[in-house]
Amino acid sequence: MIQKWFRLQEHGTNSYQEIMAGIVSFFTVVYIIVVNASILKDAGIPFEAGVAATVFTSFVGCLLVGFWANSPIILVPGMGVNALFSYTIVQGMGLSWQEALAAVFISGLIVTIVTFTSLSGIIARAIPNSLKHAITVGIGFLLTFIGMQKGGIIVSGKTTLVALGDFSDPKVLLTVATLAITLFLFVRQVRGNLLIGIIAGTLLAALFGGLEAGTGSEAAFSLADYGQVIGSMSFDGLTSVVFWIAAFSLILVILFENVGLIHGQMEMVKQPDKFKRSLQASAVSVIGAGVFGTSPTISAVESAAGISAGGKTGLTSITTGVLFLSSIAVIPLIKLIPSSAIAPILMIIGGLMIQNIREMKFDDLTDWFPAFLTIAAIPLTSSIVDGMAFGFITYPLLKIATGKGKSVGIVSYVIAFLFVLNFVLHTTS
Repeated sequence: MIQKWFRLQEHGTNSYQEIMAGIVSFFTVVYIIVVNASILKDAGIPFEAGVAATVFTSFVGCLLVGFWANSPIILVPGMGVNALFSYTIVQGMGLSWQEALAAVFISGLIVTIVTFTSLSGIIARAIPNSLKHAITVGIGFLLTFIGMQKGGIIVSGKTTLVALGDFSDPKVLLTVATLAITLFLFVRQVRGNLLIGIIAGTLLAALFGGLEAGTGSEAAFSLADYGQVIGSMSFDGLTSVVFWIAAFSLILVILFENVGLIHGQMEMVKQPDKFKRSLQASAVSVIGAGVFGTSPTISAVESAAGISAGGKTGLTSITTGVLFLSSIAVIPLIKLIPSSAIAPILMIIGGLMIQNIREMKFDDLTDWFPAFLTIAAIPLTSSIVDGMAFGFITYPLLKIATGKGKSVGIVSYVIAFLFVLNFVLHTTS
C-alpha cells in the first residue's frame, strides 16, 4: 500500500530510507516548537497554546504536502514571518493577536487562489533562472551562518558585527567534534548519517555537560489555554487599512518565500514537476495556521536535511508530521537536544545548497549582479524575503539601464514594484 501510494520504487527509494529522512527532518526543525511559541507569546498568545498551535499546524501541513504533492518538504510556522506577526503586525501596527490571526487566514485564502490558478505558473516563470539559483545559494549561506551561530563558532564582535568564537568554550568544541563525526559519516555514505550525527552530538553533550534543559514555565506543558486560541480569529478590523497592510505583507512573504524555497528544494531532489502541488499544499496550510492559532507556515529551510538524508517522497514529510504530533508528550526531552548537535547539520546542508552556484551564468552582469545581491543579502539581513527583494528590484533596473527593458516581462516589473511597496510599508508602519 505504502509502496503504491508514494511510488517509492519509481523514485528509487524505500520505506526505511524515507522514514529515516523524516526523522532527520524532524530533529533539525523541532526547535521551532519552542522558539515559535516564545515569539507568539510576545504577541499575547499563551506559551502553552503557542506550543499546541505550532505542533498541530506542523502536523497538518506535513500531511497536506505529503499526500497532495508526494513531496519530502516540511511545512512549519516560519522563522521571520513569525517575527513579522508578533513584532510588526501586533506590536507595531496595533492589531490584536486575534485580528492578526484573521490576517493570516485571509492571506492564506488569497495565496491559495493564486496557487490553484495559472497565476502561480506565471509568477514562477517570471523569476529569472539566475535569481532562482541565487535564492537557493543564499539560503545555503544563511543556514551555514545560523549553524555557526548556534554552535558558537561565530559570535557578535566588539568592533565588528561578527567575530570568531572562543575555541576554549566547551560548546564550540562539542560543535566541532559533532561536525567532524557527521562529516565522516556523510562522506562514507553511512545510512542515516545526519540523524546519527545528531544523536552522537547529543550524547557527547551529555557526557561533557553541554545539554541545554529548558527552565521556568516553558519547561512545563498544558493544553488548558489552547481552547481560547484555536479558531479565535477576529475579523473586526477587516475594513481598516492597517488590517490589509498586514495581510499584504504576509502575502508577499508567504508567496515569494515559498516560491523560492520550494523551487530550491525541488531542484535538490530533482523533482521540479512537484513544485506546483507543493506550493498549493503550502498555501492551504497557511489557512490552517490561522485557524489553529499561529503565524503562517513556510516550507522549512531544514527540509533540505531530510532531502540530504535521502528523502524523495511524501512519506518523509508524513513521518515528520506524525513525530510533531507525538512530540507533545516529550517536549521536555526534545528541548534537551543541544544546539551543538544541530549546528553541524545546518552547516553541512548549507554547503550542499551552495553547490547551485555552478548553475549560474556569469557572462552577463545584468543577470549575475542581481543574483549576487540576493546571495549576499539573504544571510546578511537574516531574511530570505529581504534578500530576494534586492535581486528582484535590481534585475529590471539593470535591464532598463542596458536597453534590455523589453526582455523583462510585465510580471517581473509588478513583482519588483510589490517589493518596493513592501519596503515602504514596513518603513512607514
